[in-house]
Amino acid sequence: MTAPADLPTVAVPPRTRSRSRTLVPYLLILPAGLWLIVFFVVPAVQLFATSLYDPSGSLATGYAMTGDLGNYPRALGDYWPQLLRSLGYAAVATLACLALGFPLAYAIALKAGRWRNMLLVAVIAPFFTSFLIRTLAWKTILSDTGVLVGLLRHAHLLGADGRLLATPFAVVAGLTYNFLPFMVLPLYASLERFDRRLLEAAGDLYAGPVAGFRRVTLPLAAPGIVAGTLLTFIPAAGDYVNAQLLGTPRTAMIGNVIDSAFLVRLDYPSAAALSFVLMFAILVLTVGYLRRVGAGALDAVS
Repeated sequence: MTAPADLPTVAVPPRTRSRSRTLVPYLLILPAGLWLIVFFVVPAVQLFATSLYDPSGSLATGYAMTGDLGNYPRALGDYWPQLLRSLGYAAVATLACLALGFPLAYAIALKAGRWRNMLLVAVIAPFFTSFLIRTLAWKTILSDTGVLVGLLRHAHLLGADGRLLATPFAVVAGLTYNFLPFMVLPLYASLERFDRRLLEAAGDLYAGPVAGFRRVTLPLAAPGIVAGTLLTFIPAAGDYVNAQLLGTPRTAMIGNVIDSAFLVRLDYPSAAALSFVLMFAILVLTVGYLRRVGAGALDAVS
């Protein structure tokens, strides 16, 4: 039996190969791009159009598209305290998450050893239950008849009539607990790649623990800090569940106002305008933060 003759090979023109390689990245991002267009861009455009409706309309009589930009200054003028309160609560909760999350991420990444996976599961374990249930659990923990309040009163750290629930502390505590994993995981991802020989080299150069942390550990963890603070601050600023369940009307956040405007008062133009004001405020703060801190963090790593 004779061996088959070699089949002729067809050469692909270099231009065709380069064109196919150029299209591959666009094809890979196409599904995600379509998802963002359908579920973010289109709703955002509709929401912006709603913010331009005539504010004198109602759900019964209908809203007329008048292009009224006055909804924005009116909404901001009425609810600027709630907006500032939301940004303040989110900033405090972000700092609290950083203070709690950095030592935890450092211990898991560099000190946990064979317990690392178990500790990571413990960090993400709260996600196995509902956000609502976790917040209701804090309502029980901080209640006036709870163990925590009783211990603080017994230690004279809280007055006889003092309370933790229905206070700004309760709202910030709920935000900190619910968004702590968003801080820990990016920090762990940065510290897990940490080369311990750098600390040994710093010690050889007579750097103490504090100097080694400030000059070696902290710069290398900077990308995780930037990512963690953004992942914590942005959702915390728009949250309304913690303020609804753990606070009072005096601790209401802008998310509570938007929720009430959409679902209770049916004031769609004001609610849409407040939503865009919140998005714009977060966008400005995020861009400013990245310009001042994010670039420096990347430069420190490179």
